[in-house]
Parts: sequence; structure tokens; C-alpha cells
Amino acid sequence: MMKNKSLVAFLLLTLSFMACKDGKLAPVAPNALKPTAVTEALPHDTDDPSIWIHPTDASKSIIVGTDKDTDGALYAFDLNGKILKKSIVLQRPNNVDIAYGLLIDGKKVDIAVTTERETNKIRIFSLPDLEPIDNGGIPVFEGDTERDPMGVALYTRPSDKKIFAVVGRKTGPSGSYLWQYELSGNGKAAVAKVVRKFGNYSGKKEIEAIAVDNELGFVYYCDEQFGIRKYKADPSLNDNKELAIFGKTGFKADNEGIAIYKKTDSTGYILVSNQQANTFMVYPREGSKGKPNEYPLLAEIPTSTIECDGADVTNVNLGPKYKNGLFVAMSNGMTFHYYTWDLIQKRIDKK
Repeated sequence: MMKNKSLVAFLLLTLSFMACKDGKLAPVAPNALKPTAVTEALPHDTDDPSIWIHPTDASKSIIVGTDKDTDGALYAFDLNGKILKKSIVLQRPNNVDIAYGLLIDGKKVDIAVTTERETNKIRIFSLPDLEPIDNGGIPVFEGDTERDPMGVALYTRPSDKKIFAVVGRKTGPSGSYLWQYELSGNGKAAVAKVVRKFGNYSGKKEIEAIAVDNELGFVYYCDEQFGIRKYKADPSLNDNKELAIFGKTGFKADNEGIAIYKKTDSTGYILVSNQQANTFMVYPREGSKGKPNEYPLLAEIPTSTIECDGADVTNVNLGPKYKNGLFVAMSNGMTFHYYTWDLIQKRIDKK
């Protein structure tokens, strides 16, 4: 049954036109990237993926993705797109991110953190077993009337390996739209405390897509229909100054999912979903030469995904199909699409 659903979803996605959420037709470009693999379809509505790298055999790495509904869940997929496991039922999980080595009960545990919108919580799961380790969830935006968490990205501070969750919401005040939480272990459970509130907001739509560059120490987030904003990631710096706004032009409507491909510790690409155009906008991770806070558009790449909300990417060799890494993106049709990184790189190099 699951295989049949996946096949139907894939066939639908190969059509030249699909209905948008706003009722308009979104063309799928004839030169769009073809996926290396497409996952089995989920029951409801895929939204955001994240990649977990296996510590000893990268070919056994998994993709963790959200199925966004009142009786949704996190799902783990193998590198062929097969469902490996479903988490406990979650009430509208939205975005998800992964970090390595949270110290819990004296042991380092890899974690997946997702927002649970209908309970106003973040949920924390151990990896790769996808078991909850948060005693039922951690409330976020406590004391505010505007809660409804959506986006989440994890920052691992290089100096001490402490892990922080940057959480966004459906709406909120400019200047403190995002809250940052320090994650830690309390006995056998994960806990969190607020350490920072920051983030400007245009008021145009919402802030959902968030990504963190651990090595360079920056947070990027999409202020939808306005642009991509950049801040420092380390809360101990007490620096909430906005460093840059880019991607203000060229988007059909929403700027959405963000993924950061790392060629070296300081170079690479920032990929942002041009959601209603079914393309990804590519910017230099390091900024312009001598101007680290200026981000010229390097390429716009059409993909097979429809109205992509979320994406992730790795440069790790995951085996023969993905020698230079894997790019994964959500698509309408309840699936995630995988692309070998070489497909993306070729399109960037052509520009």
C-alpha cells in the first residue's frame, strides 16, 4: 500500500503543472533537476527534513522528516527513501533539526528536535532510534500570547559543544520573534532554558525557515516575502545586531527552506527555496569577496519539488550515489526528494 502511494505521488509530481496552495498553477520547468530518489509517501503533509550522519558507516545515515498534522509524527528514511521508523504521534510537528552529542545521564546522545505546534512545545528525540527523551515535551514562548511554534534550528557552539535551539513561530513581535534555548540533560531527560530573544520581523507573513552555520557562527532565517536575515548564533556574545538582509528580490512569493552546503570550514553555498517558483536560489556561504555580509545570487536551480517548505544538505560521502553529499527537499505529494550533490554543483558551475 505504501509503495503504491509513493508511486502515485511521484507520477503526479512529474506533470508539467501542479495546483498551488493559492489556487494558481505553478510550472515545473522542463529542465528541472530529476531526483536521485523519492521517499515513500507519508499519510498527511511533509514539511521539513534533516540529515543524520551515521558515526561509523555513512551509508547507513538517515533522513528524519516531519509529517505535519494533528496526528502527525517524525519519520526516519534510509538513503533509498524507504521508511524505517515512525515516532510517537505528535500534534502537528512542523520543522526538525539534528545535533550530535547532547550529554544526558553521562552519555552523549544524538538528537532530533521538532516543534509541536498544537501543544506549543518542542519535542526531543534520540537518534537513530527516534525515541522521545523530553518527558512529554518542553513548552516554548511561555508568557507570550503569540506562540504556535514552527521553525527550529540547532546551534552547536564550537568552543564547548553546548547545543542551543533557535525557535520561530507563526507570528510574533519584531526584535524578539525568535527565542533561543540552551539544551541540556536532567537525569535521563532533555531540558531547555531560554537564553536569548532576538530577530527582526517585517510583518508581511511569517518566519519558519531557520538554519545555523556552526563553524561560522551565524543564524539565517527567512522573513517570508521580505528577505533572508542574518545574526550571530552565540548567545553569550550578547549581540542582537542584524548583520545582513539578502534575497529581497527574485522570489515569486515566499522565501522558504534554507540549507547550507559546506565546501570547506568557511566556504560553500546557502540554498533557499523559492517556494512558489519551484526553484532554489543559491548564494555564497562566505558572502562577496571582502564583503562577508553581501550575498549575490549565484544561480537559480529548478527542481522536481513542488512548493518546497524545507530542505537540508550534507557534504559527507554517503556512498556511491552521494559521493559529494546529498541534498534533500520536501515536496507536495507527501514526499521528500533526494538529489546527489553533483547535480546541484553542475547547475551552479554553469552560471
